[in-house]
Amino acid sequence: MIIHRPSYMQGLISGMGSDQVKAVTGLRRCGKSFLVFNLFKDYLVKLGIPKTNIIEMAFDRFSNRRYRNPEIFYSYVMEELGKTSGRRYVLLDEVQLLDSFPEVLIDLIACPTSTCA
Repeated sequence: MIIHRPSYMQGLISGMGSDQVKAVTGLRRCGKSFLVFNLFKDYLVKLGIPKTNIIEMAFDRFSNRRYRNPEIFYSYVMEELGKTSGRRYVLLDEVQLLDSFPEVLIDLIACPTSTCA
């Protein structure tokens, strides 16, 4: 069963287009990841955003553990962003596990391709 979260979705949608980091906060196991990686991502795809313009990273997954290193993650994201054009979206989960995450996010926003969101 999917529980749609219209007020939370509206918060994410209303923040689109600005070059600021959006953070979803809440209690553990309340659906933050599902909101971002499923509901919001589906919304973006329905808007016509190509799936290649949506980069996802869940830092708590063992398979993504190497990306907790800021140099590795930053290089990966910049490479992926360079493969696409237009508005791009970087969706992150458990970002606190990324070392130096404030600096990395600041650099992503100011990236030379400047259509990062």
